[in-house]
Amino acid sequence: MANLHLANLQEAKLQGADLYGANFQGTDLQGADLQNADLQEAKLGGVKLEGVYLIGIDFQGANLQGVDFHEANLQMANLQEANLEGANLQGANLHGTNLQDAELYGANLQMANLQGANLQGAHLKWTDLEKVNLQGANLKGTHHLLIDQLSKVKTLYDTKLDEEFLIPLKKKYLALFDVPELPNLKDKK
Repeated sequence: MANLHLANLQEAKLQGADLYGANFQGTDLQGADLQNADLQEAKLGGVKLEGVYLIGIDFQGANLQGVDFHEANLQMANLQEANLEGANLQGANLHGTNLQDAELYGANLQMANLQGANLQGAHLKWTDLEKVNLQGANLKGTHHLLIDQLSKVKTLYDTKLDEEFLIPLKKKYLALFDVPELPNLKDKK
């Protein structure tokens, strides 16, 4: 396992790299390309990955506690069983991401795109879901999720929910289940 503690990897081209279990704590990864890299069980606690290109990355079981993923592109990433406690995922693209059994305790997901994401068994205590796109996401079997958290999301259209949430939410917040409006696309000339 690589020890990259405190390394300067700004702008590094690490796409597809096998970095299983690597220690990145204190490492500068600003602007790095980690597309499709294998970072299973890697230790990235506190690393700033704001705006980094992480499509298809494998973070299964990784320690990502407190990591700054602000507006990062994590589309189709594998974050199964990852520790994202206190992570900043505000505005991140998590479209189709696997967050099954992930620890999201106190994470900031404001305005994130979780369309089609799998959150089965994820721990969501104190997770900020304000204006999150959960269209088509799977939230069955999540832990510590509250109706109040779900009432603040952008959409629950086509979202898979346990009955304990589905019935009260449809009673009180029916508009969350409406078909989302498509952006108004104007002809550009």
